[in-house]
Amino acid sequence: MRLQPSSVIILMKAERESKMRKEEDESLIIYLKKEVEAALLRTDSLEKENRELQQEVVRLKAQISSLKAHDNERKSMLWKKLQNPIDSSKTDVFLQKQSDFVKVSEEHSSPRPSIQELPSRKEKLAKVPNPPPRPTSVAPSSPKEVNSNKLSPAPPPPPPPPKMSVGSKTVRRVPEVAEFYRLLTRRDAHMENRINSAAIPVVAFTPSMIGEIENRSTYLSAIKSDVEKQKEFINFLIKEVESAAFKEISDVKAFVKWLDDELSSLVDERAVLKHFPQWPERKSDALREAAFNYRDLINLESEVSSFQDNKKEPLIQALGRMQALQDRLERSVNNTERTRESMIKRYRDLQIPWEWLLNTGLIGQMKLSSLRLAKDYLKRITKELQLNECSGEENLLLQGARFAYRVHQFAGGFDAETTHAFQELKKIGMGSLKQ
Repeated sequence: MRLQPSSVIILMKAERESKMRKEEDESLIIYLKKEVEAALLRTDSLEKENRELQQEVVRLKAQISSLKAHDNERKSMLWKKLQNPIDSSKTDVFLQKQSDFVKVSEEHSSPRPSIQELPSRKEKLAKVPNPPPRPTSVAPSSPKEVNSNKLSPAPPPPPPPPKMSVGSKTVRRVPEVAEFYRLLTRRDAHMENRINSAAIPVVAFTPSMIGEIENRSTYLSAIKSDVEKQKEFINFLIKEVESAAFKEISDVKAFVKWLDDELSSLVDERAVLKHFPQWPERKSDALREAAFNYRDLINLESEVSSFQDNKKEPLIQALGRMQALQDRLERSVNNTERTRESMIKRYRDLQIPWEWLLNTGLIGQMKLSSLRLAKDYLKRITKELQLNECSGEENLLLQGARFAYRVHQFAGGFDAETTHAFQELKKIGMGSLKQ
């Protein structure tokens, strides 16, 4: 049966349209696949950022609740102390030993007080401040300077060196780290190995006792007594805080410890000091902030620097420990760097050391300490790959490349030992890619 020419034309036209529709559908599918892949990448990035923010929120909540619980516990102990004034006789004996400013004639002429007379004797005694610790690198102020509350301006700090000179390590960029990592991620863009760090437990809020304590007349009268009796003591602390100037952050730590010990003798530090408008709250808060931040960072840096990989520990647990430690390190450094500019300006105005916040100071040391984690991490993975005892070789290889790239970007490069560990891993990786 022969087809008419018109029928042949119609069939050819229909076939051509079908082919065009098929091509359009294929191009649409390819476009949609690319859109989905891009959306997945964006989603992964947002999820990672969200997890980091959630961990930060949990950490801050835990810190707030811990401080509130500590404050409530302290107030509870103070309340018990106020309920039993006779039990405070031991404190009175201690205060008696320190009352050098009381006239010697009065001490010898008055008879020894009985237990019943001790509470009333306490009201007559004022806190005698211990001398503050002397800075190790700043000349101590003379009594005239303390009394007149005048402080000679500290010399300007030396400019930071142009290049990082922390420790004796030489760190240089290794472009192969980024190239190797991108090679593996291009090969399998959807390969992910997420190891979630252990969540920080949230400290439960304890029932607040502040309202109950403040409503008690004993507590309020104790605050009033401190305001009236400890005026000379607090004025001394005001002068010490205002005239404080340091060159070493370790001296700030010692000064803050001394200040907190002195203020702990008050019934309620905040309630008493709010009656002294001249109290340098901005400077005292800045001193505490600098001391506590430095303490937390130096403790973390010491923990990372002294890290030892336990060869007997299973692979997953060992890698998880190193990754969790790197998470803490990056989070602490990033949080400090976000507020570093404003902190340096404030500390410089208040004569508080700030050089430790630079990459040439403690922050630089913390970045370099991550190289120890990277070296142990890469050595552990290389050993597993050489023994061929691990399942998911490609996944483990990518995990090592990702961690190496992460630390390389964080520390600004690798030292010789870490570079050697990376080259060993790369040698195994390139061999598996050729197979």
